Amino acid sequence: MAQLKSVAFKEGEVPQAREPLSVQEPLPEGSGRSFPPVSVPACQTLIDVRNGEASFAHVFQHFNWKGNIMGGGSTLASYEDGQAEQRFAELKRALDTCRRYEGEGYVGPFEATVTTQASPEYGEEAVTFREIVPMGPEYGGDRNEQFVVVRTGNTIATFSELSIGKDLFFPPEVITRQVERLRNAQRP
Repeated sequence: MAQLKSVAFKEGEVPQAREPLSVQEPLPEGSGRSFPPVSVPACQTLIDVRNGEASFAHVFQHFNWKGNIMGGGSTLASYEDGQAEQRFAELKRALDTCRRYEGEGYVGPFEATVTTQASPEYGEEAVTFREIVPMGPEYGGDRNEQFVVVRTGNTIATFSELSIGKDLFFPPEVITRQVERLRNAQRP
């Protein structure tokens, strides 16, 4: 965890983000709120990989953007040799079949639609997809979250950008800088 924290962004390094910019470790097992698995197993795999589940270590970083009150986040997950490639292959297979699922979240039950987008040129492998949850006009539109998931060596980094009623994107230059830090940290 210490090595992942050391490559995460520090105060003042992301001008688009409001301060403070902190790195968070996962809650201890059993201490957070848990939810039942979603209705489609492939979609649960997608969620687990993007959240860093089954990783050796992972950390989270939240970004409160100056131009989007919903914000974004990143998860940096480290795996034992070969496991990042395996988990990324599982993610790609899940994206082939996961189109819609039902689940339960902090505000109750929801239905989500998953759509894939053109893959970016980051790291050794990368995928981009959106999860859209209908919210109704009283909430200003649908919950729309973009995910960019990048594998670099033994790490998988997930970047998410949340918006309501819009298609917003996680800043590509921030992804590029984070992926480069992950790559350099793994070089001998």
